[in-house]
Amino acid sequence: MKLVILTQYFIPEIGAPSNRLLELSKRLIKDGWEVSVVTGMPNYPKGRIFDEYRGKFKSEETAGDIKILRYWLYASNSHKRIPRIISMLSFSFTSLLSLFRLKKYNADYLFVESPPLTLGLSAYLLSLFSGSKLIMNVSDIWPLTAKELGVIGDGFLYDQIEKLEKFLYKKSFLCTGQSEEIINHISKTAGEKVYLFRNGVEVSRFQKPALHDKENGNIKIVYAGLIGVAQGIPDIAMNINFTELGAEFHIYGEGAERNILEKYINSNPGRNIFLHESVKRDEIPELLSEYYCTIIPLVNNIYGAVPSKIYEAMAAGLPVLFSGSGEGAKIIRDNKAGLISEPKDFETLKKNILEIKNSIELRNEISLNCRNLAESKFDRDRLTDEFSKKLISLKSSNS
Repeated sequence: MKLVILTQYFIPEIGAPSNRLLELSKRLIKDGWEVSVVTGMPNYPKGRIFDEYRGKFKSEETAGDIKILRYWLYASNSHKRIPRIISMLSFSFTSLLSLFRLKKYNADYLFVESPPLTLGLSAYLLSLFSGSKLIMNVSDIWPLTAKELGVIGDGFLYDQIEKLEKFLYKKSFLCTGQSEEIINHISKTAGEKVYLFRNGVEVSRFQKPALHDKENGNIKIVYAGLIGVAQGIPDIAMNINFTELGAEFHIYGEGAERNILEKYINSNPGRNIFLHESVKRDEIPELLSEYYCTIIPLVNNIYGAVPSKIYEAMAAGLPVLFSGSGEGAKIIRDNKAGLISEPKDFETLKKNILEIKNSIELRNEISLNCRNLAESKFDRDRLTDEFSKKLISLKSSNS
């Protein structure tokens, strides 16, 4: 069986999509698949093409047994709408140049990562002319997510993008989604052509958590991820004095709001907030093992969004202090994987920090529960094996 993944983001870029697609590729190859990736020149999250790729329009390389074909794109992480649109459209156009390679490769499936939704249209055209069956993997629902983030409002443009969205769902051989909310949304258009394929986590990369038997100074809290508008990390720093709580807050990452955060920390020392450089994917398991719990915030409830950091925290046995609502909060609540506060409810978040800090028993109970859940429900190896069997079964039944 052969699979081509079409995605704007892939290694060596950091972030949930590139990490998840890398692990999907590796696991499928282990199951006997051949996997190739068509992607853009690496630029995320700084919005500048990495030095070793600058000046190139096309690049071919391998990562293990994964063949990677890259095309130029206009790189941008601007807050402004036009540069972001140009960035999405540029790769949607240049990726079409992979058609000859796809026809030669004769893939069974073309798996496209959306957003950007325009890349879904490119994937439809590539699948149409290459003969591959189209799988549309929806990580965020567009244009609904864009509207919830205030990027676009109701009107003619929104209606046209929504028509494109529904067209792609109908034309796809299969639609996959990372959350129950996404699957429910797609099924209204695509019917039964849907499959819940959660992000999950590669549990084997994480050591089993060590239990705590006594207090040891400040409780160390970590956030590792994008420092963007949707996360609201500067707001947490401005509204919570971690020194007063007997805690430390360590932040690792890049993003549009890092400068705001850095300026605030430099101007307001003594609050036990520490800003570090972003870490590579391979460093995450060891990094998380150094901390007692993690804060995972979402300022606005984005329908269908479940932060992948939840699953990594579970694998590391880290209690999650979730500041948000929606399906992410539901997973934490239903699985007893941490404590929840509403977005920007800093008083409740403070209480949750103190509750974790002051009860070793609670912290150990949640820690063990998180690890058990990661192994039994969210292990990416198991999820990918099930997905592989599903695709093989569909291929056989449609032969």
